[in-house]
Amino acid sequence: MTEKRAGPLAGLKVIELAHIMSGPMCGMLLADMGADVIKVEKVPGGDDTRRFGIPEINGESTAFIIMNRNKRGIAVNLKTEGGKQVLRRLLEGADVVTENYRMGTMEKLGFGYEALRELNPGLIYCEISGYGRTGPWADKPGFDLIAQGMSGLMSITGEPGRPPVKCGGPVTDINAGILAALGIVAAYLHRLKTGEGQRVDTSLFEAGITQTYWHTAYFLATGEAAPPMGSGNLTSAPYQAFKTRDGWINIGAANQANWERLVSVLNAPELANDPRFKTNRDRIAHREALAEALTRYFAERTTEEWLQLLEPAGLPVGPILSIPEVLSHPQTRAREMVVETEHRRLGRVKSLGFPIKLSATPGAVTRSAPVLGEHTREVLLEYGYSQAQIEALVHEGAVLAADEESAVVP
Repeated sequence: MTEKRAGPLAGLKVIELAHIMSGPMCGMLLADMGADVIKVEKVPGGDDTRRFGIPEINGESTAFIIMNRNKRGIAVNLKTEGGKQVLRRLLEGADVVTENYRMGTMEKLGFGYEALRELNPGLIYCEISGYGRTGPWADKPGFDLIAQGMSGLMSITGEPGRPPVKCGGPVTDINAGILAALGIVAAYLHRLKTGEGQRVDTSLFEAGITQTYWHTAYFLATGEAAPPMGSGNLTSAPYQAFKTRDGWINIGAANQANWERLVSVLNAPELANDPRFKTNRDRIAHREALAEALTRYFAERTTEEWLQLLEPAGLPVGPILSIPEVLSHPQTRAREMVVETEHRRLGRVKSLGFPIKLSATPGAVTRSAPVLGEHTREVLLEYGYSQAQIEALVHEGAVLAADEESAVVP
């Protein structure tokens, strides 16, 4: 039986034709908010994330599991006529379809925007691509690393004088998924008012550019490109990481009041009286000398000792945690950012929680990521196929159900 979804988007029917990360990120957010997201995976093989190189558990990809919770999964071979008919029937009654294939792929399959608008005028058609569906780079494939370089992010990340560095997380993939989900919700509000669907178009390139607001403002005002500055901040100082006796700590003395609090806690009147550090503008102009002076102080105590001194003074301060430390932190647990679900093969598995807290219509993580073809039969029965018709589709190789997933598919 289909699980009854709850949340602000309960009742919204989403067909996810997207793969890897940006599209699945969008679908995961919609599913967490209650949408019925049916993930359509290719036959054979499924989403390419199922074969990514990060650790597997009993043959199941942890990369796939963490991006596809709360979704139902079916496996369809769109090279067969039966597979195309299945997808067409799903899309006839859908509210949203998401895809992140290279430009022209959906049109070749007969499921481009214009074709689907005729099939379902109220459909919201969301495309996430490398560079958007217009412009000279519209036909190029999208990869987070390339988009980080193209969007300027790698020019402002890392230490001065060092080789270009990408952000540790795939920020353009993740941000593009968030932008796509926001665009879909906006388009859904429009459809509720007018009955009209529309196209939602965003990209990894634009998702990267939107991370550069401060640096873009700096260039537009000065005509100069800001360099990378490690953990430092373009607009204020000190606002960066400092090495302590046993680790690292972030200090955010971004305004004058916090600067004065900091030198008071440090008991450093020579810093308070130094004309190089008098105002924020002065401190920015002499940020290297400032960092050198402060580093000597912070090396004298442990991170925890500094936290105990600086937090009561009202200073923005925090430790630099590893991923294991983050996931076990009391604040992470209090915000329910580590959750458990029941996986068909693996039993209880952990994942990240839903990051938006809604008081009246809360989101929830209730279902683990599907194994390949886990809900094929369930979904097709809901959409009017008989058991005999489903068996015929399986025999044809048009669909794959979980109990046949080891079979050779033509």
